[in-house]
Order: sequence, then structure tokens, then C-alpha cells
Amino acid sequence: MKVVRVEEAVGMVLGHDITEIVPGEFKGVAFKKGHIIQEADIERLLRIGKEHIYIFEINENTLHEDDAAVSIGNLICGEGIYFTDPKEGKVNIMPKYRGLLKINREILDEINDLGDMILATIHGDRSIDEGHLIGGFRVIPLIIEKEKINIAEKILREKGPIFEVKPFKKLKTALIITGSEVYKGRIEDKFGPVIERKVKAFDSEIFYKVIVPDELEVIKDEILKSKNMGAELIIVTGGMSVDPDDKTPGAIKATGANIVSYGTPVLPGAMLLLAYLEDIPVMGLPGCVMFAHTTAFDLLLPRICAGEKIIRKDITRMGYGGQCLSCNVCTFPDCNFGKH
Repeated sequence: MKVVRVEEAVGMVLGHDITEIVPGEFKGVAFKKGHIIQEADIERLLRIGKEHIYIFEINENTLHEDDAAVSIGNLICGEGIYFTDPKEGKVNIMPKYRGLLKINREILDEINDLGDMILATIHGDRSIDEGHLIGGFRVIPLIIEKEKINIAEKILREKGPIFEVKPFKKLKTALIITGSEVYKGRIEDKFGPVIERKVKAFDSEIFYKVIVPDELEVIKDEILKSKNMGAELIIVTGGMSVDPDDKTPGAIKATGANIVSYGTPVLPGAMLLLAYLEDIPVMGLPGCVMFAHTTAFDLLLPRICAGEKIIRKDITRMGYGGQCLSCNVCTFPDCNFGKH
């Protein structure tokens, strides 16, 4: 730092906090360390009694924290993401609209490994609403070496942005409810309303709904019928256990669908089945989806509605963080369930 006359300090970076006292009215920080002196600040500084101040020297090899934060902010934000104006070397990362949040963990870790800058985030692969804080990037020193920022910029230009929001698609959804007891009217269908509500929450709609008995051929035919009707997502509820009477897994397989996984390392929701009939996702849902607030279905549905193709590895790695604690007050997706 060096000492300069206040009148000569315009454009320079203040190296210390400056306190102002107005008897009976105010006592506090008038200018914070790191503030860039403006022409309009000169009179106030002189009124406070500061004729000389300590400033940080910025040269061609260094950047002010705010300028550095903007440079990195421009590169970490991908589609559907923006960052706020810098304040004390920090920018907040925000979504432009509702959708599925994607975060590239590999690049995130690489940036944090550089030092002199930090990037903190929430978890990805979850639904996010407009205005929900995603994370923040901050430069640690008030003045940072340009070389360090150049390295970060090179990583981001080569490997792409860290954040993206994928908007949800309006999927034409077919709902096939199995169960002879429901089909014959012995009990009321409780599954349908739950699925309709969850699907609607992601801007999709049930365009075809049918209740069928526990008969493999009937279930298979309804799946194929749904496909031919233009379904973009097919959901089959019930009949997912290993009991002899439960025919849903066999019916899905009999359509020729490619089974990604029958069994998901998530509780509740272990007996969920995911398959693809050509490019159409087919989900077999266990009974727990009907009564448990949050299950494996709630972890996969946002990704499917955002147009992601789920592979087996996506399923098998869900075990870490896959235990729901059934909290009295559910805060999903702002909780640990499904985060890995």
C-alpha cells in the first residue's frame, strides 16, 4: 500500500475502512476497504478529516476483486444462469427460470483448487425455481494476480460453463394403474391423483389414464397402445414387488423395452423400474410412491422431464444420499435426500 492525497485518489482502491462520526446521528463505516474512490467521494472524505489515505496499487499484472469476479462470472454461467453485480469481490449465481439445475462438479473442484478464489454451490440434479440462490463466487484478496484469473478463464473456456438450467418439457404422459382390486371397484384409486399432481408440477400432463387388472398381456397391450397414441412418458403403477401376482415388471419387459434398472438404491422406492421403449421412458412405480412424500420417483422425474436420458450408472450411484429420513417437515429438494 502507499499513501496518496485524497484529491489524487480517484480510481484507486482504498486499503482500509474509514469511519465517519456524525454526533447524535451516525457512527459507522463510511467507506469499506476495497472501495474504488470516485470523484463524488472526495468532498465526503475531506469532511471526515481524511486528507491522505492508504490505497492498494493496481498495475497491469493485477485486478481488483470486483473486476476479477465479473470475469469469472461471465464464464461459469451457462444456459439459464446469470450472476449478480459484484460486491466486495463476490457475485451470486442465480437461475433465470425454473428447471433442472446442472453443476459440473469436476470443473468446480478445479477452480477451487487454484486458490485465491472460491466457488460454493448447492447440489445439482434437482429442480430449481427462478430466484433461488444457487451459489456464490468470491475472490479472496482485494487485489488478485491476473495470471491466476487467466488460468481459471482458460479452464472454463476449454471445459465449458459450470452451471446450467434445463427447462422442463411438456411431456405427454400416459398413466396405467394396475390392480384387480382397483379395476373391479373394490377399493378407490389412490395412486392416480398422486401421480397426476407430481407430473403436473413439472409442466407435463396426463393425456391418457386407464385402470387395468393384474394381467401381464393387458398391461403390455396398454403400454404399447400408449406408445402408439404418442406418449412421451409412460408410467405404470403398482404390481412391482416379487409376489407371483405382480405382473408389471414382466409386462414392461414383454413390450421389448430396454430395462435400465429394476431396483433402485433409494429408500423409499427400491422397487422402482426404469426402461426405455425405443426413446420413450417407461417407469414402473412401487406402492410406496402412493403414500410416501418423497421417493426415488421424485429424484428421477425432474431429470426425465428435462429431457435427460437416464443410464444405469445414474441409477446405481443414487445409493449415496438415497435414504430419506421422512422428516416431520419435508424440505425436499432443499435437503440431503438424493444428493451425491
